[in-house]
Amino acid sequence: MISVTEALDALFALVAPLPSETVPLTEASGRILAKDAHATRNQPPFAASIMDGYAVPVAEVDTGDTFAIIGEAAAGHAFDGTLSVGQAIRIFTGAPLPDGAKRVVIQEDVTRNADTIMIGREIASALYIRASGADFKAGDALTAPRHLTPSDIALLAAMNHPTVEVTRKPVVAIIATGDELVQPGETPGPDQIIASNSYGLKALLEHHGAEVRLLPIARDNLASLELAFSLADGADLVVTIGGASVGDHDLVADAAASRGMERSFYKIAMRPGKPLMAGRLGSATMIGLPGNPVSAMVCGHVFVLPVLHKMLGLGAAPAKRQTAPLANDFPANGPREHYMRAQLKNGEVTVFERQDSALLTVLAEANCLCVRPPYAATAAKGETVEIIPL
Repeated sequence: MISVTEALDALFALVAPLPSETVPLTEASGRILAKDAHATRNQPPFAASIMDGYAVPVAEVDTGDTFAIIGEAAAGHAFDGTLSVGQAIRIFTGAPLPDGAKRVVIQEDVTRNADTIMIGREIASALYIRASGADFKAGDALTAPRHLTPSDIALLAAMNHPTVEVTRKPVVAIIATGDELVQPGETPGPDQIIASNSYGLKALLEHHGAEVRLLPIARDNLASLELAFSLADGADLVVTIGGASVGDHDLVADAAASRGMERSFYKIAMRPGKPLMAGRLGSATMIGLPGNPVSAMVCGHVFVLPVLHKMLGLGAAPAKRQTAPLANDFPANGPREHYMRAQLKNGEVTVFERQDSALLTVLAEANCLCVRPPYAATAAKGETVEIIPL
């Protein structure tokens, strides 16, 4: 068996960042920016009024000062002229500041009589002018790689980018295996269960930027498995679930080998998830996950997501960890690194008592994995532990 760190290093060696593609800005949210995007203009492109009021040609005004109103400016409609001494224009929020203007006096600070305004007794000190380029300047960059959020999309639109260069979505083919499985909605036989791992992994990987193909369940015979592998042709990553152990019905390795898989490793010193394999399968990378539901999902977080992130150009790094104090005691760990379902609440981590790798209800209650090193001593309440947020 190899360690989790060794397995991740081997997996990272199997994949490379995918090429980029150009997509409309309307389709870029959630994608990974593959190339720096530079602003094509200043934002705002002109000095603008922050408030409704009156633009005047002096920066300092006093109570009783009067100005003659000679025009008006609104957003999208600039005043075509220059302010001179004693003049003002009515100006609205977002309107370009006219030539000669030094400040905006807000409408609450003046008294208007026909075409004349007089400054009131209490005057706000702010100039109420937003300078040209106050938000960003032409040439400023939104740097890659970056997971594009809705706020980023708004920024790219303001930078005048109708399209954006993003990393191509990795195509992931998921193959669930086993005679015991039927699809959700079907009626299982007395010795069958509902396939769940493939659906959970599909949701997880799609949430993190993959294009997922959910293939038909492969039965426990070489012909069915080889057919499933043939249906995965064209994928960047092939993920199998189950059949990766060494029992008489665990035939995934044999089926993959028959299609030329070059195996990189097999078996990890971790709980849950020991029977995990990986290698090259033609132009694709293959990861064989264990069949227990929790094992498959934990390995999805610990191994598949970091691989996916590297393919998306986000670098080669393990799942992010943080630390928190324990809310309860639990016993010493054995020789394998243990990824225990837990819940982080009110700044403390409660490790669930039941850690059976078949219990999806416990996984559904968890919002993190508590990571215990090999041979870790008994942990007491208040001790700091590492967790992986889910």
